[in-house]
Amino acid sequence: MLQLAEREGLEVVDMKRESHSAKETGQRPVFNEIIEEIRVGKYNGILTWAPDRISRNAGDLGKVVDLMDAGILIEIRTYSQRFTNSPNEKFLLMILGSQAKLENDNKSVNVKRGLRTRVEMGLWPSVAPTGYLNDKRSDHKGEVLVDPIRGHVVKQIFEKAGNERWSGRRLYMWLRDDIKFTSRNGKNMSLSTVYEILRTPFYSGVFEYPMGSGNWYQGKHAPLISKELYQKVQEKINEESRQKNNYQEFTFTRLMRCGYCGSGVTAQEKSKLIKKDGSTHYYIYYSCTRHQDKFCKNPFIREDQLIEQLVDLMDEVKLDELGTHKLIEAEVARYNSLREDVLGKKSEEVDEISVRGYAKHLLKKGSTTEKRALLANLRNRIVMRDKKIHLN
Repeated sequence: MLQLAEREGLEVVDMKRESHSAKETGQRPVFNEIIEEIRVGKYNGILTWAPDRISRNAGDLGKVVDLMDAGILIEIRTYSQRFTNSPNEKFLLMILGSQAKLENDNKSVNVKRGLRTRVEMGLWPSVAPTGYLNDKRSDHKGEVLVDPIRGHVVKQIFEKAGNERWSGRRLYMWLRDDIKFTSRNGKNMSLSTVYEILRTPFYSGVFEYPMGSGNWYQGKHAPLISKELYQKVQEKINEESRQKNNYQEFTFTRLMRCGYCGSGVTAQEKSKLIKKDGSTHYYIYYSCTRHQDKFCKNPFIREDQLIEQLVDLMDEVKLDELGTHKLIEAEVARYNSLREDVLGKKSEEVDEISVRGYAKHLLKKGSTTEKRALLANLRNRIVMRDKKIHLN
């Protein structure tokens, strides 16, 4: 095209390259840039290999023709044709652009028809899931084979989830730390991928295509698990989901870090039967989540012991480090005003002692929201180590 420009005396003002598809309107930034630069008079012609390089959709093609109608775009030159502001030449340009769009549409229809034919034959239409490999043999096109390296591991994942009642997180830790399992691209499997595998019916011999369509097909591939095992796994996952929906928000979770491995701190409630009177007492214990180190030895600490230490910690915190001290001052002042109006007692000055005292009161008797708001505004992170806490 540069040789053509040189031969015919055309001045090339700028060269634009773009890799975006030309079939969707307004989705090509370089094309939009060309349209604007023609409008401001930077150049008045387009040199391109073929008309379908300009557009494969009616919207973008209409913008080009509008510029020709306005006399701003003088000429479009391709390798074998030229188009000017002539009715016949513009009509031909639009026909060629429409023909390119028709080819795209037909390709889409043909691809969908081919995929539908393939799935009706029981052939998987895409990249094989983890545990399988696409068959590369020309006479077995579209078939998938069990991966000799990963197939048995995927089978174990289902067996451990369905028969041994392993959670998704336990499976994830087992794959990552115990057997060092990796995908075909050599990467560790994420927790979400573990659940994605457990939710995939393909491993039991059937599949839905397209996803969510309700169209199910019997696969030609060898199933790794039985339909009964797949159903047991779904029941187990649904149980986990219900547990998450009933998740209890403990007061001090997500506000502290483990002093050993740096993981977050989680909590759980335990019950204890009192033999003397037959009553049941409930206790909340905080511990390391062991996300960074599953063998972390940081011990549990009971919530009432934790609160005692947090109350003592308030004596060490400087008021300017206590992010809520202004709110506490306002609350104490409000209490003093109420005390004066109702009881007729003189208001006391809000000082450091009363602010710290109110903070301790919140930790002992405040609501969960008040306690979390108080600690969340500390300038430093609370660290828990060996049943002791301190500010990092």
